Formats: sequence, C-alpha cells, structure tokens
Amino acid sequence: MKDIQEKASLIRRGNAWPFILITSLFFLWGLANNMTDTLLSAFKRIMSMSDFQTSWIQVAFYGSYFCLALPAAILIKRYSYKTGVLLGLGMFVLGSLMFYPASITMVYWHFLLALFILAGGLSILETAANPYIVAMGPEASGTRRLNLAQSFNPIGSFTGVLLSKIFILSQLNLSTAEERSSMSAEQLAAIQSEELTAVMGPYVGVAVFLVLLWVVVKFTKMPKASDAGSELDLLPTFKRLVRTPHWVWAVVAQFFYVGAQIGIWSYTIRYVMQELQLNEDSASSYYMAALVLFAACRFIFTGLMKWVSPRNLLLITSLAAAAFTLIAIYGSGLVGVYALIAVSGCMSLMFPTIYGLGIRDLGNDTKIGGSGLIMAILGGAVLTAVQGHVSDLAQNINLAFFVPFCCFIVVALYALMERKMEAAGRHKHKGSAEALY
Repeated sequence: MKDIQEKASLIRRGNAWPFILITSLFFLWGLANNMTDTLLSAFKRIMSMSDFQTSWIQVAFYGSYFCLALPAAILIKRYSYKTGVLLGLGMFVLGSLMFYPASITMVYWHFLLALFILAGGLSILETAANPYIVAMGPEASGTRRLNLAQSFNPIGSFTGVLLSKIFILSQLNLSTAEERSSMSAEQLAAIQSEELTAVMGPYVGVAVFLVLLWVVVKFTKMPKASDAGSELDLLPTFKRLVRTPHWVWAVVAQFFYVGAQIGIWSYTIRYVMQELQLNEDSASSYYMAALVLFAACRFIFTGLMKWVSPRNLLLITSLAAAAFTLIAIYGSGLVGVYALIAVSGCMSLMFPTIYGLGIRDLGNDTKIGGSGLIMAILGGAVLTAVQGHVSDLAQNINLAFFVPFCCFIVVALYALMERKMEAAGRHKHKGSAEALY
C-alpha cells in the first residue's frame, strides 16, 4: 500500500517546503527573463538602435546560459544542488546591482556585461532546479511535476513585464530617432540619463529581495536527493549521452524551441506597435496578455497530462503554434496581434516537457545531461539575432517571424520522433534484461 501511495504522489513526503522554495526560483528567472525581453524595445528608443543591435541583449543573456550551464553541472555534481542554488542567486544579485553603475556610465556594453553575469546566475539556478524538481518524487510523474513547478515561471514573467511597464517603458521619452538625432549632445544625454535610471531601478530592487532569499536557502536543510552525487567523469558521460538518441534530439528541439520563444516575446511589442500604431507602454499590455495566457495554459496542460501523454500534447501545441505564427505573418491589425498572443498559449508546455522527456532514464548522467538541455537555451541568443537581422534586411517585422515558425516545425518533428525513440529504448532495455537470463 505504501508503494502504491508513493507512486501516486506527485511530491515525496517531507519534500513540500523544499519544493515550494525551489519552485520560487522558477518565478524569479521568469521575472528576469521577461524584464530583459522588454529591454529590446527600450534600448531601441533610448539609443536609436536597429533590431539587430538590440538583439545583442539576448545574445549576452542567453549566451551566458550556454557558457555557464556545464560548469554549473560540474559544480553541482561535485558538491550539491544547494551549492548551485546559492552561487546562482549570488550571481543574480551581482548582475542586478551592476545595473546601477551602468546607468551612470550610460554605455551599452556595460548593461550587456551586467546581463551576462545576471544570466550566468540564472543558468546555474536552472541547471540545479530542473533536475532537483524531477528528483522530488516518483520518476513516472517527473515530467508532470516539472510542468507544475514551471507553471510559476510565467507568473514571474508577467510580474517582470508589469514591473517593466510601470517603471521602465512608461518612463521613456517619446522622441523619435530622427528627433533625437537633431538634439544637442547635452539635451540627448539628459534624456538618456533619465531613461537609463528608470531601466536600472527594477533590477536593483529585485536584488534586495534576492539577498533575503539567499539567506533563507542558506539555512534550509535540503532533501538528500539534492546532495546525492557520484564520481565526476566527463568524457565517458558525454560518450554515453551522445549515444542516447532521445537526449540528443531533446537538446536539438530545446535549442529551436527557446529560439522560437525568445524571438516571439522579444519582438511582440515591436509587432503590436507596428500593427496597432501604439507606443511601447501601451503595446506592452498585449505582451502581458500573452504571458497571462502562457501561465494559464501551463496549469491547464499540467492537468491534461493525467489523460494525454506529454509527447502528444507537444505535437499538438507545436503544430498549433506554427499555424498561429503564419497568421501573424500574413495577417494584420488585431487578427495578427491575437494570433501572436495565441502562440504563447501553445508554447507554455514546451520547455519543461522537452526537458522532462530528454533526461528520462539518464541515471547518474542526469546532471550533465540536464546541463546540455540548459545549454540549448543558446538558441535564444542565436535565433533571436537571426530574427532581428531578417527584420532589418526585409524592413518588415512580420516576415522575421518565419524564424520561429521554422523552429516550431522542428519541435513538431521531435514530438513525432519521440514515440519511436521511446519504443526503441524499451526494446533495448528488454533485450538487455533477457540477455541476463
């Protein structure tokens, strides 16, 4: 009876408080991610930049994810999940505080450096938190449990956009690039100083809260699963992983999914401004609506996983996302805007589902395998820059959405292949078991 109850439970007994604490981290990196998305529109106006130039914000942010994920996995494997969480929070604090000197120097790359360090902290947090959540209960419910924890990520995303709307976008001077070019150096510097101070404020405020959370984590006793490690041997681990098809293809799918998500969200405000003739502050309301839908659908899909397999939901939603993206490309006005908002609802289950399917049955290779799926977040840097470049070349933000459209097609193909890979894996395990007798 006890074994049946254990299998039916979503979280192991005694893990409720650590689950809540680690789930709060999903909220926090959602907040940071989507505050960053709004910076593309902010810096485009503040410094009169092209779409490709502003895309360097995402290159710095998600490039840091790529650079720090594997070192984070090595650190966690050698020490503990708790060590990773504390280090990640510490870097998150440092990067947030660096927005203050950057707002004084008013140099673009200083903001990029602050974002790189901040995102490095988030990379470490995600590398620790995702497999930790999966390990907090029965393996059979791991993907569903991760979807539940990830459901709080879009709530953080919504909060991040709300903070940006109130404290950053609403404070932007509405002078156009042409008007700014005709201003005196002193007048332009005064306007930019006020705007960059507004950019800095929310990040420094978040840093104060993060210090308090760091103290709570420091003095919390984590479950044994968070500290369970094994001998670190990278080369054999990588050899095993690259011979595991379901992991390899999950990394590929995650790269393209994150590229699609960040591309959609990075240019939603730009798209709404163009189609509805609104400024950044007003357009951000539609972006917030997309995040509300994203959050609601993540809870809905988590519930649906009781009856529909994660891979089937992934296939349905990726095809729907591709269809809505096409409507946004060829549509206009409210039709295009509503289609773009609908894409966010479709995207809501993709990251945790690909992650959960990817680390399935990896055993002692889970930490390093999980870091590979976090490194795949590099897609947010690479493909967002490609989308920005397409927009500049075509002089049409609509056509740039062909980049995420192609990404959703890749995710759909992965969902189709996943069934065959799982069946092949079961056949392989069955053959191995029979060989023992």
